[in-house]
Amino acid sequence: MSRAAIRYAKAVLSLAQDKKVAKDVQGDMQSVITTTDDSAELRAVLSSPLIKSDVKLASLREIFKNSGEVTQKLFEVLIENKRVDLLGDVAKQYIVLFDALNNTQVAKVTTAVPLNKALSDVVLAKVKELTGNEATIENVIDESIIGGFILRVGDLQYNASIANKLTTLKRELSN
Repeated sequence: MSRAAIRYAKAVLSLAQDKKVAKDVQGDMQSVITTTDDSAELRAVLSSPLIKSDVKLASLREIFKNSGEVTQKLFEVLIENKRVDLLGDVAKQYIVLFDALNNTQVAKVTTAVPLNKALSDVVLAKVKELTGNEATIENVIDESIIGGFILRVGDLQYNASIANKLTTLKRELSN
């Protein structure tokens, strides 16, 4: 993560707090992350020196036409400063700063199959017990873990996957 992306994210968060729209901007930033991660074409357009700034701005305004004033202003500032290629990083850093401000974290849960509501509630309760903070769940599907789950919150990781247990058993048997 570049220091410039962190500075832009702090500035956007500060402005969003002043205008009392920090939660709305958080939703916009989540949308920006999802869209830029899913679209190689958008990333290519934003990073291309051949495409004019006004075309990039018009594209962002059209793609994110439902986003708020603060987010639209961020697009303008990044394009004006020729830093629009940082948009995805700024959005990710905004989410981190927003979550820290609200004492929430992202619990990344890797499972072989999608989590259901009951399991999500159990995971959220466990995260609250371990960290004392609220959390949101990001469920990653990885069939290679066979079963069980891997929970990562901040720098804590708990691996209760079947693949991990098999590896441990194999190690013990070979000794």
